[in-house]
Order: sequence, then structure tokens, then C-alpha cells
Amino acid sequence: MRDNRSESIGGLESGGRVYRVVCPWVQAGGRLCAMLLVLFCAHGCSKVPKQRADLVVIHGKLWTGVDGAPDAGALAVAGDKIIAVGSDTQIKRYIGPQTQTIDAGGRRVVPGLTDSHIHTISGGLQLGRLNLRRVPDRQAFVDAITHAAKAKRPGQWVLGGRWSVDSWSDASSPTRYWIDAGTGNVPVFLNRMDGHQALVNSAALRLAGIDASGPGDPKGGEIERDSVTNEPTGILKESAMELVSKLIPPASEDDLYDALLRAMKHLNGLGFTAVQDMSAPEHLPVFRRAYEEGTLTVRVLSYVMDDDWDKWGPRAKDYQPSGNMHQVAGLKGFMDGSLGSRTAYMRKPFSDATEDTRYPRGQLTAFADPPDKLNRAAIAADTLGLQLAVHAIGDEANHLLLNAYESAVKTNGRRDARHRVEHAQHLHVEDIPRFASLGVVASMQPFHKADDGRYAQRAIGLDRLKGSYAYRQLVDSGATVCFGSDWPVVTADPFAGIDSAVNAQTLAQEVWLPSHSLTVEEALRAYTVTPAYAGHQEDIRGTLEVGKLADFVVLSSDILSVPKTQVKDVRAILTAVGGQVVYSHKNQ
Repeated sequence: MRDNRSESIGGLESGGRVYRVVCPWVQAGGRLCAMLLVLFCAHGCSKVPKQRADLVVIHGKLWTGVDGAPDAGALAVAGDKIIAVGSDTQIKRYIGPQTQTIDAGGRRVVPGLTDSHIHTISGGLQLGRLNLRRVPDRQAFVDAITHAAKAKRPGQWVLGGRWSVDSWSDASSPTRYWIDAGTGNVPVFLNRMDGHQALVNSAALRLAGIDASGPGDPKGGEIERDSVTNEPTGILKESAMELVSKLIPPASEDDLYDALLRAMKHLNGLGFTAVQDMSAPEHLPVFRRAYEEGTLTVRVLSYVMDDDWDKWGPRAKDYQPSGNMHQVAGLKGFMDGSLGSRTAYMRKPFSDATEDTRYPRGQLTAFADPPDKLNRAAIAADTLGLQLAVHAIGDEANHLLLNAYESAVKTNGRRDARHRVEHAQHLHVEDIPRFASLGVVASMQPFHKADDGRYAQRAIGLDRLKGSYAYRQLVDSGATVCFGSDWPVVTADPFAGIDSAVNAQTLAQEVWLPSHSLTVEEALRAYTVTPAYAGHQEDIRGTLEVGKLADFVVLSSDILSVPKTQVKDVRAILTAVGGQVVYSHKNQ
């Protein structure tokens, strides 16, 4: 139960003060004041609502996310739902003795943010592992790995990574020979930033039995080898990573639970109240545990990552529902790899492919190859009423996935299934209108554009960029576009994502494909309104409306009026989920 204490939350006044004004004439039996009081009550007291609020927000500038809604400055919450939105005068009538009051101090208040594509528990694990994201050059890269290896006990691995060499002056790909001397017998497995290739050392290769004599490439993967000696270089791509990753001791459920708690604290501090999680099967019991123990501070909508849709289709129903804090929405699959690893599946070869490139067009995964198998899987899962969320980055991977969704629509007639393309990074221009016509959601991650803009033109050429990171073209075509991060692949910071979607600046500080950009308000909708629609939850969240869940964020500055170049500097200073404050910067 909320009490009526008053506290400062980073410049916000929060409390339940009750002000009582007593007329001395009434105390003395003054008839005039008594008559005036009666007249006042006849006019105004009848408007006092019967229901008192548990929490109110006043003196704010509300962006409700509702098209055409009038300006509002305040809202009232009872339980976990919004019961009123309006002016300060209107909302103050809901204040009672136990009401908590948050004075927004004129700041912008927006619906709670949703990350539409995230790996929550993996992000929490990464917070405790080696992070090579910002190392500036080869020597710093090697030094960081050496330092991490020296801290390991026998049997432990060096894990983490998220490395990228694309901003280095020498962008040569790392090899095991860089790190063998500093790591010795400590096995190393370090993901590239996109998660579609990994660097391993010789100790890890020995454990996996990978050497010059074999094994061959698994379907949908590549063991990178020296063209002369056939020795493995230490780079494993796509399914080849599993040859080593399967040997890593799995994290315990307690480890995963602790990672979830770390991740949620991090996400709440960024303004997130919900995530659409690409969940490994072993993560589902962890979410269930957090739900049962009452520790979930973000709403989790899970898409189960497993190639065996025949197995997981029926089982997904076993996890329904866990209130509105955790639900399983559907299934996740992979069509291809990534642009940076040159494993995205393209119709034509990569522009920088050479004669020695084994897969010049990238690769389809075993899950998607042949396409007829994918079509059958999509139809079967759609028949069960499940929502599908499938990774597709290359233009031909996206084309084939849209074909599969079209087959499901034609077979089952479910036009509101809202199947999703995760990433939708590189599209044939003629495929862009198909998203809207098929009712397919484009689930995109704008900060990937900031990353990939450093090398995408080199990888696929200028002409194919017409359909790359096509936020503007998709929105204008009538498609539903929602935004996320793919954390821990890149930062989860939503304001960095909005900045990229609006200002089109790469990590190399160059403006790239600005004609594909959105307005600030459109990008904000892609973190609030459209994710709720994409998850079939628009009736309960995504906007600040009466009857919806009281998920909201108070921002440090007005994202809708600051210069566009400053949107990246906006921060959440208070985050509430279901009317409960889960983050305030005062308490950090």
C-alpha cells in the first residue's frame, strides 16, 4: 500500500500531501461563507470521482501515443491501470489520503518503452563477461583477452566478446594466433558483435576436435580455414559455432536468474517497461520463476528460439498465461546470418566476395533450406495459432520468408496473425509493399544501421542499398514497423536507436541513407505504440489511455521539442510498471 510520504525523485516531487483549507467564518457560524461553500459544492463537489487514485502524475507534458488526442498534463492510476488522463485540475480530484503524487515538473511523460527484439537473459550474462565492443585496436583487443584469461581458474572459459574490427585502422579479421600466447590452455569463445561468428583459440579447437584434417563445414555454417594449410583460423561462422559452444559448461538456473535481475535493472533505467524477448527454451522457466516470486519489473513476451517448430508448437501453450507480466507469444527461427559476417543470404553475390569466398551469396540456415520445408513449417505453426518471428537480413532471405508467410495466409486465411520479420535489413524494393499487404510486421533495430553503415556499401554496392534499413519506405507503404535493439548485440539504449533512425549517423560519424529516416515522433511510436500492436497487446498497453496498464516514463528533456541532434542525450529519470516505480535516477 502506498503511503503519503513525500520524496524527491531526481527533481520530481513524489508524495501524497492533502491540503485542507478551513474558512474561519464557517467555524464562527458565518452564514455567508456557509452559503458560498454550499454553492461551490453544488458546482464542483459533484465532479469529485468516487474512485481515489493510488498514484497520480501531475505537471507533466503527456504524449499519449493516441492519434488526435488532446494535450494532457496529468494521469491517475488505481491498481495497475490508468483511470484518468487529463489536466492537472481534473486529475487532482482523484487524490486521496493514500495517493502517491509524482510532480513531473513540466517534463515529457511517454508510454513505457518496449524493446521489440532483445535477448534479455543473454544481455544480463554479458554484463558479467568480457566486453570488447569498444576496444580501439588489435593490441587493446589482445591485451583485454589476455587479462581475462589470467583471471580464470582451471576449467573456466573466457566468454563474451561482442567485438567488431570495422572501426579499426587495420580492419583485419582476428585469428587464434593473435590470442594463443596470452590464453594458453584456457579455452576462449568470443562472439562477434552480431553473434553470427565467433573467435576461438587453439585450446577450444582442440577440445572440439577441429584441425587441418576436419571436420567439414556443418550445414549452414563455416569453419574458416587457411587456404594453403587448411588449418582453422579460429573463426567459426553460424552453425559451426555450435561445434565449440556445446562444450561450454551451461549456466545454472540461479546464474540465469541473477542475469535476468541484472538485465531488468539495466532496462528499467533506460525507460523500458516491456520486452519482446527472443527466448532460449531454457530461459522460460527463469521468467516463470521471476513471475512467481514477484521480481519481474519488465513485461516479457517470449518468442521461443528453436528450429524444431513441430515440437515447440504444442508445448508453447504449456506456458500460457502468466498474467500480463510473462507470456509466450510464438516461435523464433533463423533464415540466414548477418551482413558483417557475410552470412546474410543475398540474391546476388556480395560485392566484395573474392574467388576464394566459399559462400559468395551468404547462406540459408538448415532451418530454411530448402524453402519448401520452411513453407510447410510456417503453415503448420500458423495452423496452431502461433505468431512467428523469423530472423532475415539478406534480401533473398527476406523474399523467401515473405513467400512462406504468404503461403500461410493463403492456406489458413489468418490475416491478423501479425507474423514478424526480425531485422528486415536488406529488402528487394519490390518486396517492401508486401509487408502491409500480408499484414507482416517489420521488427527492426535502428542502431544496426549505425553499425553497418560503416561497411554496407562495400559489402553489397550502392544499388542494393535502396531497400536497406528502409524505415521510411516501409512506414509510407502502410507497414507496421517496431523497433528494438538486439541487445547484447548492440546497446539497448532506445535513445541511441531513435537517434540512428532519425539522424542517420553511423558510428564513423557519417550521415548515411538519410532519405530512409523517420521523424522523432514516428521513431518514438516504434518503441511504444507499434510494439504493443506487434505483440497483439494493443488493448492493454502501448498508449496512455484509460483502462490500459499504467506503464510510463518521465524523460529528462522533451524528446519531441529538443533539436534532433540532442535526442541521443535524452534519458529516463523515472520508470513505472503497472503504477509501481521501478526506477528513479535519484536512487541510483
